[in-house]
Amino acid sequence: MKQMMEISKLNENHKLLADMNGNWNYTIKMWMNPDPNAKPQESKGTATRKNIMGGRYVMMDVSGKMQMPGEDGKMKDIQFKGMAVEGYDNVKKKFIGSWIDNMGTGIELSEGTYDPATKTFTYTSEMEPMPGMKTQVREVLKVADNNHMLLEWYENHGGQERKTMEIAYTRKK
Repeated sequence: MKQMMEISKLNENHKLLADMNGNWNYTIKMWMNPDPNAKPQESKGTATRKNIMGGRYVMMDVSGKMQMPGEDGKMKDIQFKGMAVEGYDNVKKKFIGSWIDNMGTGIELSEGTYDPATKTFTYTSEMEPMPGMKTQVREVLKVADNNHMLLEWYENHGGQERKTMEIAYTRKK
């Protein structure tokens, strides 16, 4: 029991996540086209980050509008909702995360590290958007300062990693 109590204590890694709590505006760029010179699709939204479970985890609630093809193939605005739960696992000694949204039914699970020299979190995960289409993902979250973060999302397709998404966060005043 003593060991369980000790291992459940909050530490500097939990504080790193809590330092990003607050209300954010974001601009997202997505490169749906495999051509690296193709213009990205852009949209905007908001994110709110807050501690839960006594500071052991951070929950992020995301909403925005996105352009997606409808059943007729024409682009239309859709309301996007997503939610993340992040934490630091004292047993694994890794940052952990989960993501769900209204665009699918799976739960993305990720594990990562933090580099204090560059203020960068790096997470890896595997997603399966379609049956049999498993994709390795690398997420890089750079904390520029207290009011700016940049998330870069890389997917591995056929042994080639390419950036498919970038989210620039600015803290609301």
